Amino acid sequence: MTQLKRIRNNASISQKKLSEKIGVSQGQIALLENGKRNFSLNVCWKIITALNELGTKCKFSDVFPNPTEINYIEDQEKQVSHNILDK
Repeated sequence: MTQLKRIRNNASISQKKLSEKIGVSQGQIALLENGKRNFSLNVCWKIITALNELGTKCKFSDVFPNPTEINYIEDQEKQVSHNILDK
């Protein structure tokens, strides 16, 4: 589960509500949360702004961790392994 999904769920914010707030489709939020889509830096900042306006208290690094950090890399490797095994 991505940090975005975890933070959004903890705050009871639906994908639809977040997507409407930042001007993208709910499907695009789902793709981002599932690691199947990347957004521009500008849209990422819109997500942070929207989450804070909707009541969360988060920073950019809370939602989008540095991909060079070891825990992030390990999580991504596990996700790839699960995806390969599921096929």
